[in-house]
Amino acid sequence: MAKAAAKPKSAKAKPVKAPASPPDLKSVIADLKRNGSPQFRIDMVRRYGIVTSDETFGAPMAKIKAIAKPLGKNHALARALWDTEIYDARILASKVGDPNELTAAEMDRWCKQFDNWGVCDTLCFNLFDRSPHAWAKIDAWAKRKPEFERRAAFALLATMALHKRGTDADFLKRLPLIEAASTDERNFVKKGVNWALRAMKRGGPKVRLAAIVLARELSESEDKTARWVGKDALRDLTK
Repeated sequence: MAKAAAKPKSAKAKPVKAPASPPDLKSVIADLKRNGSPQFRIDMVRRYGIVTSDETFGAPMAKIKAIAKPLGKNHALARALWDTEIYDARILASKVGDPNELTAAEMDRWCKQFDNWGVCDTLCFNLFDRSPHAWAKIDAWAKRKPEFERRAAFALLATMALHKRGTDADFLKRLPLIEAASTDERNFVKKGVNWALRAMKRGGPKVRLAAIVLARELSESEDKTARWVGKDALRDLTK
């Protein structure tokens, strides 16, 4: 009698992983708090001149980056983090925010709430300069009166240059904005203007040459702030 064919062994079903739960704002804030450092918070003021609210945890950037990595892009979370008004949470918002979901109105609202150069520059560097609204905001914010709003225009222009997010024509068109703001003696504005001018060395030959010409003109200005902007930038542009 013929033997019955052996039944094929059934493959063991792989356990289905439960979908990851969306990040909870409360747990993310708790993570930031755990990674905070009282000494780093003190250093933020003493060494870097970053004045923040009493709720600041003092989480170093390396820790914030580590927290951000598994979160990925999550603009709803970025909005919630921003609305806490906590310094560390706003820095984290710059890492998890999605530039494709960032609206022009939202950029304006956040810009108006900048109260220190750390948040201003980090948002420009990590998020704003990836937005399709970036160039329009540079043009608009350069005419603003509040110190950190005007700084944002030039911090954003600098990061656009550093990350090469534009054409030569884009950068050449904004050199008059640098010239117009070069006499603004407020500390965070003049340093932002100077940063933007120095960053033009990352552009093409035409941009760099035009930036050198402008820096030389400013270095000979009768205005002391413009002279400082020009002389300092010229050293960097002609290295």
